[in-house]
Amino acid sequence: MATRTKLFVMMVLEIFIWGAWLPVIFGYLPSLGFDTNQSSWILNAFTIASITAMLVSAPFADRHFAAEKFMAVSHLIGGVCMIALTWTRSFWPFFGLMLAHSLFYVPTMSVANSIAFTHIKDPKRDFGPIRMGGTLGWILAAWPLYFILAGKSGAEAVPLKANVFLIAGIASLLLAAFSLTLPHTPPRPRSSGSFAWFDAVWLLRLPFVLVLFAVTFVDAAVHQGYFVLTDSFLRERVGVADDWVMPIMSLGQVAEIGTMMILGSVLKALGWRLTMFIGVLGHAVRFAVFAWFPDHVWLVVGANLLHGVCYAFFFATVYIFVDEYFPKHTRATAQGLFNFLILGAGPFVANFVWPWVKDRYTAQQVLAPGTEGVHEVSVTSYEQVFPVLALTALAGAAFLLVFFQPPAPPEAAGTADDA
Repeated sequence: MATRTKLFVMMVLEIFIWGAWLPVIFGYLPSLGFDTNQSSWILNAFTIASITAMLVSAPFADRHFAAEKFMAVSHLIGGVCMIALTWTRSFWPFFGLMLAHSLFYVPTMSVANSIAFTHIKDPKRDFGPIRMGGTLGWILAAWPLYFILAGKSGAEAVPLKANVFLIAGIASLLLAAFSLTLPHTPPRPRSSGSFAWFDAVWLLRLPFVLVLFAVTFVDAAVHQGYFVLTDSFLRERVGVADDWVMPIMSLGQVAEIGTMMILGSVLKALGWRLTMFIGVLGHAVRFAVFAWFPDHVWLVVGANLLHGVCYAFFFATVYIFVDEYFPKHTRATAQGLFNFLILGAGPFVANFVWPWVKDRYTAQQVLAPGTEGVHEVSVTSYEQVFPVLALTALAGAAFLLVFFQPPAPPEAAGTADDA
């Protein structure tokens, strides 16, 4: 099997694992009797893991472990934990297993990027089509499982929905075995006396890196707002049937396949700054449509396609940028540093801020007397909620456009290696 094909399959399996259980778990946890606080702790296992990945796991993979062997061991342990979740019904065992899985899984997202970048000649041209395998993996996992499980609820649905963890775990074990066939990626020797993560953080003293770090945090928080609010918006305001909410939201992943394929051409034509600017601006446009055209159903549905533009033109571009501008001995750690923002800090803040914004513009509305008497319902003014997200994204895009001024790659690489 050719190297590019192996890297593509690696990405398919890597994101298949995540896509198998994440769309289902939001409805699954309450069916086990977990309250909101318990469910939040389980879902925040990824946030905790992103911190440890930045400080411990990614530097360890950088310096002391061949990347393909790190992938194999991590997915072996993470897969066993995921399979065990199939039959786990109590909170503390469930949280412990999910945390253990996340601690081993999250670092592999950065390491997988590092393996890909090590074995492709032109990251700008080649990374997009390879990373597109991850998008395909998500669709292959999430779409069939969602439609199979759609409409299933109650205690009788628990064993059926629990099978998503079994499927994710099996995929993880397959990736563990497949990782041993990946091209050898040896540990990177330490070029200085400091830790790799300290070297990566130290690069934040460079203005263009600091600006990118700040915008990545803002964009990650806005990106998470899409998942926090769109589901209820489509159901409550637009009137989309429950079974069609996830497919509509997943249109962005279909669009992501196309944008990943053209990402290399866009980067060469527009450069780093304008490509990232379009990615962040896509959020502002999408949320503006949600805010001001909620009664135009097909326009709202079409706006979900911008999700692919937002991800490919910003997040995927950030990964390519890190590979080109950061010194070789800290690249996996630097990927972990930005993954900490994308998977950890940004979503963590968003999970508190955007529900608070929604509550601020939610009021009790008294319905007219009927057969069941007078009663109240909560009504959210999404026309006031989404402008907040749109303006936040617009501010991030403007900040990036004005202050993100990276030097030419050869100069930046020399500066970084001397840091």
